[in-house]
Amino acid sequence: MTLSAALRTSERPGSSSVRRQLSSIGSRAAFLVAACLLTIAAASGFYLAGYALAYKVVLVGSTSAVLFSLLVEIAGKLTRRDFGLDLIAALAMTSSLWFGEYLAGAVVGLMYSGGQFLEAYAHRRADAGMSALLAQVPRTALRLVGGGLYEIPIEEIVTDDVLLIRKGDVVPADGVLQGEIATIDQAVLTGEPFPVSVITGERISSGATNAGEAFEIRVLSRAEDSTYAGIVRLVEASRRSKAKLMRLADRFSVWFLFITIAAAGASATLSGDLSRIVAVLVVATPCPLILAVPVALAAGTSKAAKEGILVKGAGPLEALAGASVAVFDKTGTITAGQPTVVRIDGPENPEKILRLAASLDQASAHVIGRALVDEARRRGLILSSPAEVTEIAGSGISGTVEGVRVSVGSNTYFEKVLPAGAESADALRAQVLFDGRLAGTITFEDRLRADAVQLVEQLRRSGFSRLVLASGDELSVATAIARSLGLDDVKARLAPQDKVDVIETERVNGRVLMLGDGVNDAPALAAADVGIAVGVTNLAAAAEAADIVLIRDDLTRIVEAIRIARRSREIALQSVYWGVGLSVVAMGFAGAGYLPPVGGALLQEAIDVAVILNALRALS
Repeated sequence: MTLSAALRTSERPGSSSVRRQLSSIGSRAAFLVAACLLTIAAASGFYLAGYALAYKVVLVGSTSAVLFSLLVEIAGKLTRRDFGLDLIAALAMTSSLWFGEYLAGAVVGLMYSGGQFLEAYAHRRADAGMSALLAQVPRTALRLVGGGLYEIPIEEIVTDDVLLIRKGDVVPADGVLQGEIATIDQAVLTGEPFPVSVITGERISSGATNAGEAFEIRVLSRAEDSTYAGIVRLVEASRRSKAKLMRLADRFSVWFLFITIAAAGASATLSGDLSRIVAVLVVATPCPLILAVPVALAAGTSKAAKEGILVKGAGPLEALAGASVAVFDKTGTITAGQPTVVRIDGPENPEKILRLAASLDQASAHVIGRALVDEARRRGLILSSPAEVTEIAGSGISGTVEGVRVSVGSNTYFEKVLPAGAESADALRAQVLFDGRLAGTITFEDRLRADAVQLVEQLRRSGFSRLVLASGDELSVATAIARSLGLDDVKARLAPQDKVDVIETERVNGRVLMLGDGVNDAPALAAADVGIAVGVTNLAAAAEAADIVLIRDDLTRIVEAIRIARRSREIALQSVYWGVGLSVVAMGFAGAGYLPPVGGALLQEAIDVAVILNALRALS
């Protein structure tokens, strides 16, 4: 299968069939709800007009239509060994038709189809295509043949092809650099914010973006075998292997089904009146379970959206309520994802070093240059205009500022070592030269987000038992971050698959929440019990793979999402317990002969309204 073909079949991994299924269920349920309402209204008119036969035919037709749809659904579930509460509703409608309690059957059909519609609506947003991730994938490439350039589909790329990668282009296949130097942005693959320089013969992975001048690569593998395609397939595999959350209501299905059948059988046997089976089954129809849970969780998702938290359906909200382990990506998630100046060392005055270096870097679009300019402006320094500027993209820049020849760049740019004592494994540095002599070294770091410490503290107070950092960065960098936050464990130098392995390992400690912000986090976000996309850079692709997206750039919203999820789940369970309890009491009255089928159906509807109103408290 080609890369583009693989991507077409994985709009969001495994999502197209699920999306069609949800759409089908929702449309069918909406039609049945409308049909039930219309037929009950029509039957009431026929009854008042004295047309008894028409009254019965309309109600039988309405109940039969819902029952047929339900039986088809039950048959499909039984093949998957999925035993739910739907069977009770089917028994109630069947017995209503058998014993001539047509109105009761129609009311049960209305409430059941209404529950189906609400549940489908609550889950409809759960599957959005990976549009942002797919948009990053190149569709064509520029092949060099005999001195000419030819645009070809990426499916036609073969090993040893020479491709031209223009500025801003995404590398379509893994290859090695043919020219002297190239500057690439690998944030989409590694999550690290700093562009890197690559020299002749070094490998460049697909999915990286050309952040400098155009360069050529010699292809090492076909596009479908590339690093980026592997990430897409990994997301697909993680999604498919992710265990499907059982509906909260179905957890009560087995024992409630047994109680219902036992009560119906006992009442008929003791009284000798078989029609009491109908009365018991009608009042036992599990609409409080079918309705209360999706309504409460849908209300929770609506409440979360008002707080800047997009939850893709009721399932992720339920999963979030039970999470007790959190795994964090580092760069762009709990760090700012942008370099900042932390230290200036050297023989010259630090402010002079910064002022002249920042003045020169006004002419550069490099991330380090922007950091220097931002720091100088923060300190209130007055910058001058540079002249005679030359730049090697991603490596260094030189020019004249206030009559001084200023150069700013990496160690490679100057082809000399850093001053003694200036090296550090956990920071990025730039050397600054004035008229060819070393003026100083500027050290950068990717700082913790201001709200990261607050997030960790709040998660601890919320009952999270384990917090883990999973980073693609060096161990020393990741360890320093983890130590400053007081995390329980740290994993470093991780590829996307390694982060998935961390998720699987941590799952033995509880339900896992994953926080990430880039494509490199997408497989782990998909594999976790619930994935949350955060940050401001590389967020779009992560958002497609995640279950929850922070619309506002505020990590404390995560704890608010957990609070909303837990409260929604608590309200849902409360509605279930009260609804089932009232239904059990009503079953006792029906079994004793004090509640006829139609009265039971109306009472059940009153119970339904009560539990729905209670479930809607999740909106507050």
